[in-house]
Amino acid sequence: MPDYRNLHDPNAEYTMRDLSAETMQLNADRGPRDVEITDVQTTMVDGNYPWILVRVYTDAGIVGIGESYWGGGDDAIIERMAPFIIGENPLDIDRLYEHMIQKMSGEGSISGKTISAISGIEIALHDIAGKVLDVPAYQLVGGKYRDEVRIYCDLHTEDEANPTACADEGERVVEELGYDAIKFDLDVPSGHEKDRANRHLRGPEIDHKVEIVKQVTERVGDRADVAFDCHWSFSGGSAKRLARELEEYDVWWLEDPVPPENHDVQETITQSTTTPIATGENVYRTHGQRRLLENQAIDIIAPDLPRVGGIRETVKIANLADLYYIPVAMHNVSSPIGTMASAQAACAIPNSLAVEYHSYELGWWEDLVEEDDLIENGRMEVPEKPGLGLTLDFDAVEEHMVEGETLFDEA
Repeated sequence: MPDYRNLHDPNAEYTMRDLSAETMQLNADRGPRDVEITDVQTTMVDGNYPWILVRVYTDAGIVGIGESYWGGGDDAIIERMAPFIIGENPLDIDRLYEHMIQKMSGEGSISGKTISAISGIEIALHDIAGKVLDVPAYQLVGGKYRDEVRIYCDLHTEDEANPTACADEGERVVEELGYDAIKFDLDVPSGHEKDRANRHLRGPEIDHKVEIVKQVTERVGDRADVAFDCHWSFSGGSAKRLARELEEYDVWWLEDPVPPENHDVQETITQSTTTPIATGENVYRTHGQRRLLENQAIDIIAPDLPRVGGIRETVKIANLADLYYIPVAMHNVSSPIGTMASAQAACAIPNSLAVEYHSYELGWWEDLVEEDDLIENGRMEVPEKPGLGLTLDFDAVEEHMVEGETLFDEA
């Protein structure tokens, strides 16, 4: 492995907009709040996604935990960025976020893995700041609107293309697990496909997807809200036809019906139907979400907090969305760390609908932290403890690490 901390990059070394404390001449004595970052470490956990946990260490012995969006690459980028924040005061969250954005501008800090890596550090900074100031993370972004956050459960079956199997699982989760908000995938094989590359839905394919929606919504009834995810699979015309066919059913939202790059097409889908349309997980930072919101190209915005820029960036997106009376349903496939970070933000914004939970079939999800009963009856209570309010269980983290990974230091 190369030494990412000493990687040469003229853009990072000579940027005119260096926002370090030294360059900004931040020398005031902060008393007990004079804390310095001493190290940043990562460990990848092999969950139902490869979760990247981030630890930021300080000279006060206070350590913050965060999480980057899953998958490869973030750990190397975080190692690359460590020198930019070591020696800095972790309470300067906004400045350090912008400092990392600027330092990494030549390496792609507009979107993608760089933003996800920065998100993991940003979440950990909130955890540290909350511990230093003895307040929960939500207090750092304006206080709370609610004590607990609604959780919607992403459901799967062994036969995901079978409408009756989906209806059975939906009813089971509502009845047995207590969720009143669920989601199913619609980008499942129907058996009628002729060409998987062209994004076009033939009539029998649309009929199959409508049947899934019909059976699930009718079976669940008014006991739960039900959303459906398309994972950017369809053409504009097919998405319009599908959305119109679903208008007679009680669909909470239809998510990501078209690819995420072309917001003009996204806008035409939303404005062509009364079926609520959601998107946002594959768009980065407030700048990325801006046109979707300003053009009212969506009915519901769905940012993924450990991917979009972190806690403060998500709150900024929510505030912008609120100007257009658009609610926020946070996409989330995280470990308890990223999920709680999303809940901390969700409790602090007025327009929160729900936060996704994607690990209901993973028996040890909650074992990664010492706290119990994180989600009960479809709700996540937001702790009053400082920071995120969670404590890693190092034994569980070590047990479930990705093969070849090393455990980060305890302190």
